[in-house]
Amino acid sequence: MAQELSRHYDFLASNRDNFRRKNRYYYSLLEKQYRYFVPEGKRILEIGCGTGDLLTALKPSYGVGVDISSKMVELAQAKYPSLHFYTGTIQNIPVDEKFDYIILSGLLGELEDIQVFLEILKRFCASDTRIVIEYYSYLWRSLLKAAEFTGRKIPQQEQNWLTFNDISNFLKLAGYDVIKSERTTLLPFNIWGISFLLNKYLAKLPLFNALTLNHFIIARPLFDQAREYSVTILVPCRNEKGNIEQALLRTPIFGAHQEFVFVEGHSKDGTYEEVQRVINAYPHKDIKLFKQQGTGKADAVRFGFSRAQGEVLMILDADLTVAPQELPKFYKAIQSSKGEFINGCRLIYPMEDEAMRFLNLAANKIFGLFFSWLLGQRFKDTLCGTKVMFKHHYNELVANRDYFGDFDPFGDFDLIFGAVKLNLKVIELPVRYKSRAYGATQIQRFRHGFLLLKMCGFAMKKIKFI
Repeated sequence: MAQELSRHYDFLASNRDNFRRKNRYYYSLLEKQYRYFVPEGKRILEIGCGTGDLLTALKPSYGVGVDISSKMVELAQAKYPSLHFYTGTIQNIPVDEKFDYIILSGLLGELEDIQVFLEILKRFCASDTRIVIEYYSYLWRSLLKAAEFTGRKIPQQEQNWLTFNDISNFLKLAGYDVIKSERTTLLPFNIWGISFLLNKYLAKLPLFNALTLNHFIIARPLFDQAREYSVTILVPCRNEKGNIEQALLRTPIFGAHQEFVFVEGHSKDGTYEEVQRVINAYPHKDIKLFKQQGTGKADAVRFGFSRAQGEVLMILDADLTVAPQELPKFYKAIQSSKGEFINGCRLIYPMEDEAMRFLNLAANKIFGLFFSWLLGQRFKDTLCGTKVMFKHHYNELVANRDYFGDFDPFGDFDLIFGAVKLNLKVIELPVRYKSRAYGATQIQRFRHGFLLLKMCGFAMKKIKFI
């Protein structure tokens, strides 16, 4: 089968660029979607690279392309001499390196043994490697064959017509974890105005989404390499004097080392002085205190995380409505690679009386449904303050923050949107939501609700309708 495929694409190599020119609108859509998934400056491996156009469009810091066709590889190397191209399969290419992203564009449909291929592919993966898989929807099979017959599409041999569930199962068998999926392209050629409307907007909506041509899956490799990590527990606090000592005492010991970072935000009840007292009362604890220069929780989180020394970053809201005793669950989830961004969910277990008002509860459920569709991953409760991620992922989020900008006064969505843009594996961890024992809520329902609506529109533009 491999030799037959090699001869097939060798024969077509000289016309590959002609097919791209005929369908430049379609390929521009594909490249735009890939550029959303893959940041510039990454180490990228593309298997089935053709003449190298997609690989170079992603602007890698180090790019390697592999193709079974020697003619395709010759053309690719001549066009893009700064990249590295090899003829063959992943079993025999002279590369022994790890990559940030591995691109499989239309490749799985032509493989003889998908499971074995994916198992071998792990040789090029580190724990943070992301696999980007693109494949055609079976609904388009007849139309694609017609396009080949009329010369509009490059001919392909008999395909494995795979579904999302098929590919997910192969990935699971080979030791990978699906992170998210996306579907694009309702009209693969350009009709002025109509194509823009269909592909930018309708293709992303439910029902229409099921009719699209190009489907994507982002996956990550799984490795059995759990170890203990040092932890920073960030406690943003404003007018929370009565909760400070309890935040410390009720947090179980876990991780290689625990650091508490209190960021105090212009309190009027003596919170800052209370943290100072607690530091003196518990000298064996690693506790740091900072006075917030700006305002709002988002500013406090950014400031606190910038001072954090732990490998794992946690947020514990000082109102203690999510109990500190829950934190070991979050640590175990990230330490065992169940997820890379652990988001608390308050909407599973029954809540204590007065823990959340009815309107807040209804709004949280509605926003959860909306953001699950928007982000391509489950988000039942976006506004739970308890969130956990690795520091090196947070640093990468900060480095790429310009994509969204400074848009979030809460801090929750800055982290959520950033984690999704980085293709991190998100896991929701159910917690019991408690009533406050001290102080009053700082949530302003209608003002903050309006801000949430504004962020919904902002997120649709930056994430869904790109």
